[in-house]
Amino acid sequence: MAELLSQIIALVERVGKAILPLYRSQDESLLLLKDDGSPFTKADDLANQMILETLKSLTPDIPIISEESCDVSFAERQNWQRFWLVDPIDGTKEFLAKNGDFTVNIALIDAHRPVLGVVGVPVSGTVYYASEHSGAWKKTTTGVEEIHAVALDSHQAVRVMASRRHGVNAIEKISSHYSQAELLLRGSSLKFCLLAEGLVDLYPRLGFTSEWDTAAGQCIVEAAGGCVMDLNGKPLVYGLRETYQNPYFLAVADPSVGWSQFFS
Repeated sequence: MAELLSQIIALVERVGKAILPLYRSQDESLLLLKDDGSPFTKADDLANQMILETLKSLTPDIPIISEESCDVSFAERQNWQRFWLVDPIDGTKEFLAKNGDFTVNIALIDAHRPVLGVVGVPVSGTVYYASEHSGAWKKTTTGVEEIHAVALDSHQAVRVMASRRHGVNAIEKISSHYSQAELLLRGSSLKFCLLAEGLVDLYPRLGFTSEWDTAAGQCIVEAAGGCVMDLNGKPLVYGLRETYQNPYFLAVADPSVGWSQFFS
């Protein structure tokens, strides 16, 4: 697992460097639209091709589900013991807005749980990564450090993370239970990573996400000591639903706090 993780980290770094020139480009022809009207760019396509080619070479016997290559029937994939779950660019709208909050996500699913996760942040060159039993780590241009989610400090404001683009109504639920709550807005799976390194207490997502949006981030949060769970308090699982859509979920730094009671 350690050797495979190292190879995936290197892959995510290569993809990040390859798409940066497209990110910095002013070429409006980069933007395309999918059939459902959602944005898609030439950078998504390039990242997807690079990731699929490398994963097929590294692990030819492990199937791959990518946001850009997900036309696999549930009848086939429900029997997979292991598979890769990939989001070539998570936060395409952030990519187009040029605010830096987009990531490259790769996760390995085993028995419906993420056991390896890598999240790259191309603009900063930062890579967050974890595998089962190895802890969670942050790699920057200056070195590598282990990261840990932190216990809730009752003397400080509860730090709640929310998406820039999907509403912030969750803060109202928290504010009714905690007199002090601080809201932070960021995009993509970067929210999981900031929670995993102790900068956030709670990331509630009361809206639509897909499995490739969350798997790598969940692995990192769990390895850092946190938890990603549905509103019934059960960890998110993968490959068990006919669609790729996740239930609403809470990513929490301190699993001992009964967060789900506020969102039931």
